Amino acid sequence: MLIQPKKLSPGDKVATVSLSWGGAGEPSLRWRYEQGVERLESVFGLEVVPMPNSLKGQAYIAEHPEARAEDLMTAFQDPEIKGIISNIGGDDSIRLLPYIDFDIIRKNPKIFMGFSDTTIAHLFCFHAGLSSFYGPAIMTDFAENVAMDDYTVNAIQNMLFKVEAVGNISAPEKWTSEFLEWDISNKSIARTRYPDRGYELLQGSGIAKGNLIGGCIEVLEFAKGTEIWPQQGAWKNSILFFETSEEQTEPELIKRWLRNYAAQGILHQANGMIFAKPYGEVHYEAYKEIILSVLAENGLVDLPVLYGVSFGHTEPKTPIPYGRLAQVDCHQASFSIIEAAVTD
Repeated sequence: MLIQPKKLSPGDKVATVSLSWGGAGEPSLRWRYEQGVERLESVFGLEVVPMPNSLKGQAYIAEHPEARAEDLMTAFQDPEIKGIISNIGGDDSIRLLPYIDFDIIRKNPKIFMGFSDTTIAHLFCFHAGLSSFYGPAIMTDFAENVAMDDYTVNAIQNMLFKVEAVGNISAPEKWTSEFLEWDISNKSIARTRYPDRGYELLQGSGIAKGNLIGGCIEVLEFAKGTEIWPQQGAWKNSILFFETSEEQTEPELIKRWLRNYAAQGILHQANGMIFAKPYGEVHYEAYKEIILSVLAENGLVDLPVLYGVSFGHTEPKTPIPYGRLAQVDCHQASFSIIEAAVTD
């Protein structure tokens, strides 16, 4: 059973960390980081503390995985820090693994949140026994042009600031993954939103319940075979959650990876699966076909699968709490988190 971190409250200090890419410290992008920080302060009433190495720029961050890990360990050890939020993803958080002290995480449980390559840091937490949150990052969701999306704001408040179970997580009315260059001249230009088509039940019947485990499916590949790859028991009676990145990964690769999960016995141990809306809805139909074909070839045609859920590389998004009990209702094509994600 993963440890529930304590909830956030206005006035709390939260740390920001650069665990992958160092863009937050680049002079041309510093405004983007500061915009995200300002939202944490004005929208959520939090005090933001950047960790010592997190704003040293792209080159330094790339060359010093040990400094990135040191920031994470420092943030967990500091009793004044109540939460830690990733600045942005990248592609090499796995290089932090040799420098992680899992006892520090275990003995200092607190909220940790981020997505994409931050999947690796979530596996650090999972390995240490802490429930973390696959969700918004500083330079993306918090720094959204013009204003944060209300859907994201409400999801964070309900998940991180309240000790009650969130319950039903409905689809947003509109979504976007439009990329506008991160130039300060664009900060007042809203990204184009499109009507959301809602969640789609690919297969299954009844109600499936299970503990949440997953992440960015491309990044999970970095972790296979390492000490942070979840042990067999971690997948038992789970609700798997997978999302794909802005790389718009070819369906054939998704097929290979899902076949690996089948070969490991992971798919057979799961009670259900949720799959995020693909970036730009590229491969939207192809991914569905792949998921269904891999499940069929493994005799899993009854496994409930909900598709198009808003937790990936699109905006807005909801945090997903690792290890917490969730539910897929096939009758309603709905997704709920039925256990509190934080404690008093």
